[in-house]
Amino acid sequence: MEQKANQYLETEPVGALMRAYSIPCVISLLVAALYNIVDQIFIANADYLGSCGNAANTVVFPLTVVALAVAVMIGDGACAFTSILLGQGRREDAGTTIGNAVTLTVLCGAVVTALYLAFAEPLLAMFGGTVNAETLRQSRTYFFWITVGLPFYMFGQAMNPIIRSDGNPRFAMLSTLAGAVFNIVFDPILIFGLRWGMMGAAVATVLGQLITAALAVWYLCRMKAVRLESRSFRLNGGLIRKFLPLGVTSLLSQLSLVAAMAAINNMLRKYGALDPVFSQPEYAQIPMAVVGIVMKFFQIVISVAVGMAAGCIPVAGYNIGADRKDRALALFALLLRCEALAGLVALAVVELFPRQLIALFGASGESVYYTAFAVKSFRVYLCMMALATVNKGTFIYLQAIGRAFASTMISMIREVVFGVGFALLLPALFGLDGVLYSMPVSDLLTFVIAAAVIRRVYRELILDSHQK
Repeated sequence: MEQKANQYLETEPVGALMRAYSIPCVISLLVAALYNIVDQIFIANADYLGSCGNAANTVVFPLTVVALAVAVMIGDGACAFTSILLGQGRREDAGTTIGNAVTLTVLCGAVVTALYLAFAEPLLAMFGGTVNAETLRQSRTYFFWITVGLPFYMFGQAMNPIIRSDGNPRFAMLSTLAGAVFNIVFDPILIFGLRWGMMGAAVATVLGQLITAALAVWYLCRMKAVRLESRSFRLNGGLIRKFLPLGVTSLLSQLSLVAAMAAINNMLRKYGALDPVFSQPEYAQIPMAVVGIVMKFFQIVISVAVGMAAGCIPVAGYNIGADRKDRALALFALLLRCEALAGLVALAVVELFPRQLIALFGASGESVYYTAFAVKSFRVYLCMMALATVNKGTFIYLQAIGRAFASTMISMIREVVFGVGFALLLPALFGLDGVLYSMPVSDLLTFVIAAAVIRRVYRELILDSHQK
């Protein structure tokens, strides 16, 4: 057996390891989430774009999540599998896994981009782009330029967890941060200075993603724990079938979010047309724009939850590979406590300061209906965030310790059965309010299921630790 790399993952205190790996991961994912929300803030405050520009951003956002879903399936799956291999001392196999992940990401990026460009119109219609003519016009522009940059976006996002598996979470954070800073600097220049509108917002985003991808390529040439050779990049079907299932939960989590967004956007369009206020053409885009903003805030919170759990993947996977189930159990307990705390803090923010949050998105230039619906949406739609963060942490940690089936099943139930099902069912009973109820109801019922799975996994890990 080859000499182990990253052996400190088996010996350092789990709390210190979680801080070392999760904090950079949280920052990386927060920065990634801010890409879109920064665009939306600048768009909302551009008087020539306004709420129609916000609605267009909401329309395109789910389509970027589809691309992200493919990328994180490859990246998270390769990260988890590589970490287990390194825990077993199999460094050459770990290098081949990473090489295959690189090649697969490049191919998938090209395919997704081609499909998007070929089916642009039906895709925009599917996610509510036809709510009015101005929203559709702005959606087309934003979508085209974002699609051009998708290969860079997917590559950077897939390589981020792989870089963490090599024992360098700080570089993973800095590469994402560099791209985000570029985006933040150039957004106002292109939107307000050059008045490029939606094209400016998209171009600034794509250039930032290009920087992150370039830094990832630079790091891959200088990896520490593994060595990449030309043969590492030749696709190996048997190997891909081993590491991709470990990323399926990440894929389904993102894809189901897209399905829920499609359902929600179409329910907002359908039941908004029946509302006495939002049935008026000048207000028709408000529900979609507002719920899009609320979902972006939720994405920020979930980025924290996912970042804490994803940061634990290399640590958990290594210790499972090294047969240290006791350490995997201790890390799981710590993670769940941190997830609950993050959710409670976020809940306090949305319940106490919804007006201040919506003010960031140009509320002062909109009607009173915009602010009123936004306050209600923040307080109702996100009222179960503490449970949502615990649920998300559970999905990812189960994936990290090789419980891919359990992780996938709970994620599917939450995101598809509950997330899409309630988004379609509740509006039929409660109108626009039903759209807002769909999120908390889904998170509450999922937590009941997740709690039972957590209890079972705890018992199994304790039993394995005692038998060691």
